[in-house]
Amino acid sequence: MNAVEVVDVSKVYVLGHSQWSRVRRIFSPMTHRRTGESSDEVCALRDVSFSVAEGEAFGIIGANGSGKSTLLQIIAGILRPSTGTVTLNGRCSTLLELGSGFAPEFTGRQNVHLNATILGLSQDEIESKFEAIHDFSGIGDFIDQPIRTYSTGMILRLAFAVAAHSEPRILIVDEALAVGDVAFRQRCMRRIHELRANGVTILFVSHDTTDVKALCERCLWLERGVVRGLGEADEVVAHYLATTLDRTQIPKPAGENVTGDAHPHAIAEPVPGTHRFGNGAAEVAGVSRTEASLRLKIRGKRQVSAPIAGFLVRNQKGENIFGTNSARENHPLPALAAGDERIVDFRLTMPRLAPGTYSISVAVSDGSLGEFEVCDYIEDALTFEIPQGSRPVSGYMELPCSAVNISFHR
Repeated sequence: MNAVEVVDVSKVYVLGHSQWSRVRRIFSPMTHRRTGESSDEVCALRDVSFSVAEGEAFGIIGANGSGKSTLLQIIAGILRPSTGTVTLNGRCSTLLELGSGFAPEFTGRQNVHLNATILGLSQDEIESKFEAIHDFSGIGDFIDQPIRTYSTGMILRLAFAVAAHSEPRILIVDEALAVGDVAFRQRCMRRIHELRANGVTILFVSHDTTDVKALCERCLWLERGVVRGLGEADEVVAHYLATTLDRTQIPKPAGENVTGDAHPHAIAEPVPGTHRFGNGAAEVAGVSRTEASLRLKIRGKRQVSAPIAGFLVRNQKGENIFGTNSARENHPLPALAAGDERIVDFRLTMPRLAPGTYSISVAVSDGSLGEFEVCDYIEDALTFEIPQGSRPVSGYMELPCSAVNISFHR
C-alpha cells in the first residue's frame, strides 16, 4: 500500500490586475486549456505524478524556484492544487517553513502542546512525550519563554523535536534543517534515519544531495515545475548534478524518466563507473587500487593549465568517508596538452573501516581548490568490501591509537 499518491498535480498562480479579474478566473472553466498557458498566470507545478510506498524514504531535488516547496505544501494540505489529487494514508507531520504554526506570543511549552494537538496527539500523549521533546530540542529554560525571544536555531530545534516525536507515519522535511548548527543537524539526521528504520515514510527535500543519496531509495527531480527525473536516487542525483554543472553524463542513467542533451565536448571513451560527466578537456584513463595506494592515470584531450586529480570514498549509504586531491596535498601537477598523460599515485594509510561495501569516485579538474571546472568525474569507479572482523568497529572507522595513559591526581 502506498503512503502517498500524487496524481497529475498542477499549481497555477493568477497574476490578475484587479480583484474582479481574480474572482472571474476562479469561476472560468479550465477544461479547454492547459494550466499555465495564459499570460496572466504562472504555473508553479505542471502534471506532477508519483507514489511513495509505506516505509520508503523519497527525496525531492531541484534548483531554487523549481516547485519543491510548493509541492510539499500541497502534499501537507497547506495549499490546494489547481488540478490533480493528493492522497495520504497515515498521520503526517511536517517541518516546512521555519516556525510555521508557532504562535510568537506563546511560550515554547504552550506551542509544543498546540502543535502536537494539531498533529493529532491527545493531551495524555503530549504529557508523556513532553520531556523527550524538551530534551531533544536542547533549549533548556527557554521552554517557558515566548517564541518571539527565540533565535532561528532554537525555533528549528523545537519544531523538529515536536514533528519527530509525534509518532508520524509520514514525515515531510523541507530545507529547514539547513539553518541548524552542525551538531543539531547531525542529531536530526540520526533521528530521521531512526524513523525510517521504524517504517515511517519520509519525504525529504534538501540541496545537500549527499544527504538525499544516503537517506532515500528513490528521488524526484523538478525543474521549473516539471518532472525532469524520477527513479533511483543515485541515478537521478548524478544526472541532476551533471546538468547543474552544465556538463554531460556518460553513460546516461538507466532510471525511469531521466533525460538530457549531450555536451558538444562529451568524453568518448568511458571507463568503469556508474555515472560520468565533465567538460572533456581531460579524462581519467585508468584507475587501480592496492591496500596502500590509489593510482590514477589522467590524459589531456585539450589544454589544461592547472590539472587537479582527486578521489572520494563513500560507504554503502552514500555518505562521504574521506577523500583528497593533488592540490589539497600541496602537490601541483604540470599542465596537460592534448595527448599528454600523467600517473598520479596517492599513498594511503587506510584506517580500519566498519564492515560493508565502499566505493571510490575519481576526478580530474582544471583550476584551484577555490575555483575549478570538472573535466572528468567518474562516480563509483571502484568498489571494495570490508569483511566483518573479530574486533568490531565503533562508528565509521577506527583510528590508530598506540597507547592509553592514565594519571591519578589527589
